[in-house]
Amino acid sequence: MSLPMDGQERIAPGADEIEALARASLARIPAPFAEHLIDVVLLIEDWADDETLDALRIEDPYELTGLYHGRPVGEKSAFDGVTLPDRIHLYRRAILDEWVATGVDLATLVHHIVVHEVGHHFGLSDEDMHALEAAA
Repeated sequence: MSLPMDGQERIAPGADEIEALARASLARIPAPFAEHLIDVVLLIEDWADDETLDALRIEDPYELTGLYHGRPVGEKSAFDGVTLPDRIHLYRRAILDEWVATGVDLATLVHHIVVHEVGHHFGLSDEDMHALEAAA
């Protein structure tokens, strides 16, 4: 897949490039949030699977750029038992589509998505997520 940008043909960023942007974004998350992200797994996939889309009642996979799976930090308990690690999924093809459609810098877009999903990890409101994004 190549994308026309600035009159030039360029190869669409692969999963490794999206992951590098996401990890750089995670590294910018300020304390005390950062210490709670150490065990969160970051997954880069081309698309959300059908089961995920169905559970969220999303018909168009381009509508989902990221998703947090897990329990927010404030809802966890020592009595939870063994659970899967919390995960942040980023969906590369949907991200690239939004990138092309909006013209937003790719690093800025990935940062926005990562902060939003991190916000779900902490059970933050949209207002708090915007503040976290501004701080990171």
